[in-house]
Amino acid sequence: MYVDDIIFGATHENLCNEFSKMMRSKFEMSMMGELDFFLGLQMKQTSNGTLIHQQKYIKKLLKKFGMDSSKPIDTPISPLTKLVLNGGSPSVEEKLYRGMIGSLLYLTASRPDIVFQCWFVCSFSI
Repeated sequence: MYVDDIIFGATHENLCNEFSKMMRSKFEMSMMGELDFFLGLQMKQTSNGTLIHQQKYIKKLLKKFGMDSSKPIDTPISPLTKLVLNGGSPSVEEKLYRGMIGSLLYLTASRPDIVFQCWFVCSFSI
């Protein structure tokens, strides 16, 4: 049996070492050191705790959807915003729209602050 991408941690280094010894006595495994990436999530360990972010993924998305020169804002969508079909605007490519929505939904794993905006845009059917 081969298992990949298992992580473990503890609040004290000696607990990690003890667990590692126990696991190595039962399974063949290698220690990769401090965690930097896991399942597309970037990890940064500081004295205040472990920070999880997807900065690399966000930059990739912005470039993919031609938004890499966009300016960041604090509140992406006001709760009072109404989305309506505009007869004069160009039609939206459905495959591209669904790709954007799927990408944003994946991003909410590390960005709970954009869940409302993702739901709002997802609920608008084209």
